[in-house]
Amino acid sequence: MAEKGNPNSISDAGVGALCARTAVYGAYLNVKINAASLKNETFKNEILAKAETLLQSALLRETTILEIVKAKM
Repeated sequence: MAEKGNPNSISDAGVGALCARTAVYGAYLNVKINAASLKNETFKNEILAKAETLLQSALLRETTILEIVKAKM
């Protein structure tokens, strides 16, 4: 949407990216707090690493989208 959408709704793409970041970050925090109670350290470390990877991917996508939005405003 940010690249090819209606220019009048470019700010909506930015807001969408920010909302998605909030959702992903909230999920990440839930994984972190719930993982603390896991006894299986191997499993705990695996899901924490996966959560971190997903968070970093989402943050990178957010940055990319916001750069497009800013350039088009």
